[in-house]
Amino acid sequence: MSAKQLFVNAAQVVTCAGPARARRGAEMSDAGILFGAAVLAHGGEIMAVGPQDALRAAHEDAQTIDCDNGVLTPGFVDSHTHAIFGRARYEEQELRAAGVPYMEIARQGGGIHASVRDLRTRSEDALYALALPRLKALAASGITTVEVKSGYGLSLDDEIKSLRVVRRLAQVLPMRIVPTWLGAHEIPMDFRERPNGRREYLDLLINDMLPIVAREKLGRFADIFCEPGVFTVNESREILTSARDAGLGIKMHADELTAGGAAELAGELRATSADHLAAVSPEGISALASGGTVATLLPGTMMFLGKTAQAPARALIEAGVPVALATDFNPGTSPTTNFPLILTLGVSQLRLSVAEVITAGTVNGAAALALAGEVGQLAPGFSADLALWDVQDVRELPYWYGAGRCRGSWARGKPCHVHDLAVTLTT
Repeated sequence: MSAKQLFVNAAQVVTCAGPARARRGAEMSDAGILFGAAVLAHGGEIMAVGPQDALRAAHEDAQTIDCDNGVLTPGFVDSHTHAIFGRARYEEQELRAAGVPYMEIARQGGGIHASVRDLRTRSEDALYALALPRLKALAASGITTVEVKSGYGLSLDDEIKSLRVVRRLAQVLPMRIVPTWLGAHEIPMDFRERPNGRREYLDLLINDMLPIVAREKLGRFADIFCEPGVFTVNESREILTSARDAGLGIKMHADELTAGGAAELAGELRATSADHLAAVSPEGISALASGGTVATLLPGTMMFLGKTAQAPARALIEAGVPVALATDFNPGTSPTTNFPLILTLGVSQLRLSVAEVITAGTVNGAAALALAGEVGQLAPGFSADLALWDVQDVRELPYWYGAGRCRGSWARGKPCHVHDLAVTLTT
């Protein structure tokens, strides 16, 4: 049995405590900030959150972690990443700066297709070696739960290879890793060039890839890029319905660049999350609210693409849609592992309050992965997933934008990232 851990001397303990479900509307404005509090963890779970002096006296045998007047929060939940890829695509940033649209870059064989060509040349071991430090970098920004998608293979062998890399990462890293099958990230170029290629690729996804993903439990979710020029609404419905029938949860890349009915489909299918939504329509917002779907917003993507429009976060919240935030870490449109930077963009670009972005990055991120009953808050019975920050007020997290302020992160009580904490660990 692991030793008890007592986190003490925090300037603030941000609990996000409350219902074990997605927060909506005004609920997102309560981050549950405590002063003079300590957190007791044992066996990978939070055992108590309460007055520091009382917990110290009751648990003198606990290992104490001195927070040294920092801020203690739940570990962040990054519910949308594409961390399994080969080389970076830095040349595309200059093309966009020169006025070449994202979809035109894709039509010319860039974008996702460039990453597909590259990934297909790499072994599973090579992809694992590239992905491991990326996941550690995410942990170093306070992330203790991360969703990792496939989607740069787009062939049977390469999609399965990518998901096996995700499984290997989950076996060696303390952070919680949620695998998502994104075989429907694009129509591969070789299929696009065939007369009946779209239908052939849909059949490959449903009849060949999906059964292996489900049988080998390589993906907890299925995702699809539903966007004009990629997968249509009807194609998305067919693939996601098949995935749900096979036992997978369903997620969507929805209305990123154009309002094409993707959010409406997400609400209709009661998808766990619909992600991006920069171009979502009022009808799509209503559908998400009715379907109980989490809106996962990715402000880093729109900023990096040079777009002035961001997802309508305030309209989503006012309509009762639970909003989450994620990095969308990927090689082409959001090459960042910095979660606090996403919080900054949530405040400055999406016009959310600090409490709202903290909720979006914890409780609602957990709900976007169907984990709201396990992670996302510092409360008894929840996983001991914590992050310690070198700030004295939680409002500083989005204020010091781009700064590396995470002093430590723990998942299930095990260190994911520890920076300059050795002198504060005592027994």
